[in-house]
Amino acid sequence: MPKERIEEIKTAIVTSDILSEDEKSQSIQHLEEWVVEDKAFGMIYHQLLEVNDIFKEIFKELGVI
Repeated sequence: MPKERIEEIKTAIVTSDILSEDEKSQSIQHLEEWVVEDKAFGMIYHQLLEVNDIFKEIFKELGVI
């Protein structure tokens, strides 16, 4: 997901009238964790593809990509 889109989501969370302050804080924390996990998966994915292209098929079968 592009960084700009992530910032839009953060802004929407922070300016929400529906979420409590605690829910806003938790939501931002989850979003930031997701971004880190997403980046980590991307690095692992590309490193495994360097080992063998079969990993692309494995990830497809697992429904990860």
